[in-house]
Amino acid sequence: MTTIMLIFTMALFFGSVGTPLARKIAIKSGFIASPKADRAHQEPTALMGGLAIYTAAIIALLVIVFISSIVGNIFRLSEFASIIIAASLMAALGLWDDRKALPPWLKLIGQLIPAIIVFMAGVRISSLPVPATAYWGNAIRFIVTLAWILYITNALNFLDNADGIAVMTSATTSASFLLIAVLNGQQLVSVLAAAVLGASLGFARYNLPLPKSTIFMGDSGSLFLGFLLAVLGIKIRIPGNAPEITWMVPIIVLALPIFDTALVYISRTRRGQSFFTGGVDHSTHRLSRYGLDKLSVALAVSLINGALGLIAIFVTQASKSEAYVVGISLVGLVLYALWQLEFKASFWFRTGKEQVQLNPVSAEGKS
Repeated sequence: MTTIMLIFTMALFFGSVGTPLARKIAIKSGFIASPKADRAHQEPTALMGGLAIYTAAIIALLVIVFISSIVGNIFRLSEFASIIIAASLMAALGLWDDRKALPPWLKLIGQLIPAIIVFMAGVRISSLPVPATAYWGNAIRFIVTLAWILYITNALNFLDNADGIAVMTSATTSASFLLIAVLNGQQLVSVLAAAVLGASLGFARYNLPLPKSTIFMGDSGSLFLGFLLAVLGIKIRIPGNAPEITWMVPIIVLALPIFDTALVYISRTRRGQSFFTGGVDHSTHRLSRYGLDKLSVALAVSLINGALGLIAIFVTQASKSEAYVVGISLVGLVLYALWQLEFKASFWFRTGKEQVQLNPVSAEGKS
């Protein structure tokens, strides 16, 4: 437990100290996010917060390598090293995108490389009801694992759409993973979650609207954090309960980014709009159209994630019937939220824009 507190404190410290420095570097080097019609921010903002988050987390994580070399292996260092290398590649890809605005297909291909690295190192979804040694079973595990990593990584990236949203989602979900891991004696998950939590909270002070955000994490931060959250979701284990129950735990913890991405995909598909174009149609934007200010939206997101974390902790100790009652109830709540936010809502509420009414041209007007 002392090691976990040390890692958290170091990540928090370096995140707090490094973020203002990253902001100065961003301004001098021209890493600036300019206002756009399809974005929520209204003024130029520094865009190297991800560098501060990455540096804070990596410094804290390297401490565990030093400690492990002294006291003996706390966990499998080869797997740990693969996760750090893959997360670093993901952060580098995000930084490249922040600078050059890569096409979506190239970003997706780039994200496959870190996902494959950790899969080969043993980070894989193993609770699927398929044979452990069969070729097709391994193929299914490979596909599902990569799909999970890519979905969660990009879900947090997409959720980075307003001040403080992505960083508070990262903080609250990593806190849930940390608590679950500590209760179940999982060293690797505890270490990673503590670093993510500390780095996120260190950065949050400058990204929350207090009164306004002074720096954005950019894709370098959101892809890095999203990737580590995806890995945490795969690595979390609850030995005291059955796999047919505990598979729900990471999904519940990360339910908000999962829901937000699905909501945006459904909404844009219904409107015939490309999923990869920007827009103010995320769940967080819709909360603001209920009348909440930016800080209230960030706090609401934190409360929702915190509540989901508590539900996930309950599921870790629940019986099969209790767990599935909770799961079915959450599915019902998600469907209700989807109905209210998308299918029942007005066009303005869904998109933040007035719907253009096209007047049909009469036959007499044609020539």
